[in-house]
Amino acid sequence: MIDLDRARHFLKVRHDGILVTIKRDGRPQLSNILYFLDDDGRIKISATQTRAKTHNLRRDPRASLHVQGRDRYEYLVAEGTVEFIEGDGLAEALRHYYRKVRGDHPDWAEYDAAMLKEQRLLLSLSVDRAYGQLR
Repeated sequence: MIDLDRARHFLKVRHDGILVTIKRDGRPQLSNILYFLDDDGRIKISATQTRAKTHNLRRDPRASLHVQGRDRYEYLVAEGTVEFIEGDGLAEALRHYYRKVRGDHPDWAEYDAAMLKEQRLLLSLSVDRAYGQLR
């Protein structure tokens, strides 16, 4: 196990990872994702209502996030449970997500319309346990 403060520091300086959810048959389902570690200590991930990961997490909120380090021998796996950010406040939460992973958007109205059309929501993953190999 890795100390959670050390794990959060590792997660904060990276944004690419592989999210692992649990399929109906119990096998893992892996998705390449873009994330950020928010100030509340939770990992935020943009997803759509129609994706397999979203369906899997509605059925079973347990998830793991694998994040690669500087080489193949350095990595971290964060385990936790997902809460959904949707409904009231979603538009501002999605804007916050975009700012953290991409910077400022040139047209927020266009962005908001695209998020609505894509049926976006945010996954908020707790960091309950962490393991891996850090340097």
